[in-house]
Amino acid sequence: MQDNETEAAPKRAAWNKGKLIGAKPPLRPKHVWSIRTKLQIADRKRDLAMFNLAIDSKLRGCDVVALKVEDIAPHGYAVERATVRQKKTGVPEVTEQTRQAVDDYIRTADRKPGDFLFAAPRRPGRGLSTRQYARLVGDWIRGIGLDPCMFGTHSLRRTKATLIYRRTGNLRAVQLLLGHSKIESTVRYLGIEVDDALAIAEQIDV
Repeated sequence: MQDNETEAAPKRAAWNKGKLIGAKPPLRPKHVWSIRTKLQIADRKRDLAMFNLAIDSKLRGCDVVALKVEDIAPHGYAVERATVRQKKTGVPEVTEQTRQAVDDYIRTADRKPGDFLFAAPRRPGRGLSTRQYARLVGDWIRGIGLDPCMFGTHSLRRTKATLIYRRTGNLRAVQLLLGHSKIESTVRYLGIEVDDALAIAEQIDV
């Protein structure tokens, strides 16, 4: 009887075994400044421009790597509000600090209209892949002593949006900035129901 039984196929390890899955937390302001400072000291102009732009624009990783020079600097310098369309919806804004970093990078790297803003290493005609971008984010996170498994590219996207909500409580504004079509998506993305409940609980003494 055993001879007629087929051997069970060996079980494959789950793709997420040993990995933390789910929403990655946003960076704290001190983390942002630590990464920014390290990149400035190391004179990594491309990485500084990419990091600042990712934080400011709240773009998804796939949109960051797809940026062309003219999306951010149509006249040779970074504009205040880029007319970049996210893969889903939304138009990002760019702060003065980010404009300066992008301008320095474009000038140093001699990027031209039509070029990908962030070119792949040794393949200047092509942009970075989302995987390469994720590895860079992991390096930045690791560089300030944080666990790269705890944070990801969406941590950068969520950072400024979360800070705006905590300072203003304006959920509708955050929804527009993130390009969400439904307010429920923004609620889930920020996890604000949990944060708000904890904040209220901390203010109550028994």
